[in-house]
Amino acid sequence: MNMSPKTNYQTADEYIGTFPSAVQEGLQQIRKAIREAEPDAQEVISYQIPAFDYHGKLIYYSAYTKHFSLSFPPPFTVFEAFREQLSPYEMSKSAIQLPMDKPLPLTLIAEMVKFRAKENKEKPPKKKK
Repeated sequence: MNMSPKTNYQTADEYIGTFPSAVQEGLQQIRKAIREAEPDAQEVISYQIPAFDYHGKLIYYSAYTKHFSLSFPPPFTVFEAFREQLSPYEMSKSAIQLPMDKPLPLTLIAEMVKFRAKENKEKPPKKKK
């Protein structure tokens, strides 16, 4: 369950600002790791959570009661490529849960973002209907 009470965010700062300071700090660390991994990515709000666009959706990040969540849009090749490094974390088909009581794997986050950015950049453009 998302801890954030509001549901009409215009910016990531607005979203992040609704959390207690310790949670904000974690979200800012995740955000910084993503920005450093792909400086050309554009920060947006999508599905009412912060996300980054780079030749398509790159990554979504959010906070819940006891964990941070990172999600990638399909195809879920990031999870295949990083299966071993992600094994300590709870995962669904599209998201990874990072417990708030453990250090964030910022290097791993950056590596996954770089992997996905390269994938996004190399995929053929969608044909206009």
